[in-house]
Amino acid sequence: MTLVPLGVDHTIDLFDAVGGGEKQALWTYMGDGPYLSLPEFQDAVIAKSRSKDPLFFAIISTKTRKPIGYATLMRIDAKSRSVEVGNIMFSPLLQRTRAATEAMYLLAKYVFIDLRYRRYEWKCDNLNGPSKRAALRFGFTFEGIFRQHMIYKSRSRDTAWFSIIDIEWPVVQRAFEAWLHDVNFDEEGQQKYRLEDLREELRDQKGPVLLQTD
Repeated sequence: MTLVPLGVDHTIDLFDAVGGGEKQALWTYMGDGPYLSLPEFQDAVIAKSRSKDPLFFAIISTKTRKPIGYATLMRIDAKSRSVEVGNIMFSPLLQRTRAATEAMYLLAKYVFIDLRYRRYEWKCDNLNGPSKRAALRFGFTFEGIFRQHMIYKSRSRDTAWFSIIDIEWPVVQRAFEAWLHDVNFDEEGQQKYRLEDLREELRDQKGPVLLQTD
């Protein structure tokens, strides 16, 4: 799995992976889309590739060398050394795969190791149960709900906030690396241990109030 800056040359393969009428459900909780035609998607990719914040990364399959999703670093605050991971678009080729977890690990590692940031955020629509469950699985700690935080696609959004901070990263990193190691997978590629089972306990990870993930 490789992360590279999103470019216009990724348009056709990405559209095959996430565009068209049959993929509309992928865009339910995204700020844009769905994209039903290649020309409109190409315009969007051009704009995304030029953006500095959010900063878009294409997720490239090791097997096919084709993009099968993307994600961004956004709300970049270099002074406070804080950044959010967002606009996460996993195509059906990427969802629930080892590669998807690896992509999230690589971004987090870049933030904490290369950039030496202090805070790494994850935010999502409070109605998006899969995203909230994913945040906990990846080691983010729930911080609360921002009520009526924004309006998008003509609906009001309550936003669930999560974060990993630098003192927690070593625990999260060790779990990621243990889970991704070949010894954690059988001959059929099925995990032997869940990511959560390989991680030391993070205090109050589900927050001071009950987080509903269903």
